[in-house]
Order: sequence, then structure tokens, then C-alpha cells
Amino acid sequence: MPLRAIAYVSEADQPWERAEVESMVERAAAFNVQAGVTGILFFDGQRYLQYFEGPEDGVSVAYQRIQSSLLHSNVMELARGPVGRRLVPYWSMRWLLADPSHVLTMVKADWTGFVRSDARQNDPVTAMEHLHRYVQPYIAGAVA
Repeated sequence: MPLRAIAYVSEADQPWERAEVESMVERAAAFNVQAGVTGILFFDGQRYLQYFEGPEDGVSVAYQRIQSSLLHSNVMELARGPVGRRLVPYWSMRWLLADPSHVLTMVKADWTGFVRSDARQNDPVTAMEHLHRYVQPYIAGAVA
């Protein structure tokens, strides 16, 4: 079954509370398990940047839910398309508190084709390389 992914950025409703973000992520994770979707949500206190992946029908329904959420506004899609393999296969949804400069770097990076080269891990260029570099310590810790 081919995998698809979507990445977007949006503005969080203010003021935000950690418990509200955690509750939102728990609901998304429960839905995503049923839809076969996995993903990561970065939050810097003002913006959400989310990347999620899975079968086309699951990704489409998840994105419809995201777009209708009242917890954020100004949803801007960064990329949508096929991916060869999952970046976060074991996370139905996880969120990480991110530095605003890191979120901005990922927003401005090249999302074309969800390209990632392991050769540039120490000097990421594409959005997927930045994403992978940021989540790698959490993935390595979960697998170890």
C-alpha cells in the first residue's frame, strides 16, 4: 500500500495550555491508530508544524479533522505527496515542544518531494533532513 504524507504549519489559538495540547494529541493518536496514520507535531508556543504519514485515505481524513479544528488557524500546507517509508513508524502521534527558530527553519526549508539524505545529517538542507535530525534522538531512545 503506497504511503502519503502531509506537512503543514498553523497558528495556535492563544493563550495555550500544555494540558490542552496533550489532550489534543491524545485524541489525534487514538484516531490515527484506527486510520493507520503516524506523525509528529512540533509546537513552539505560537505555531504548530505537523508532519503525518500513512495510507492515502487515512491521511485525507486526518487532514480534514485538522483543518476543521478550532484550536488553530491559518493552516498553510507545506507539502503533500508520496513517501517511500515512514519517518515515525511507531508514533501514532507525538508532540515535541520546539524552539521557535527551529520551527521557522523547518517552515522555510525545501519540502519538495519529502527528500532526505542520510549523508547530510550534520548539515541538513531539506525539511525532511531537519525533521529527521530533530526527531532522531527520540526515535533512538524509543528503540534502544
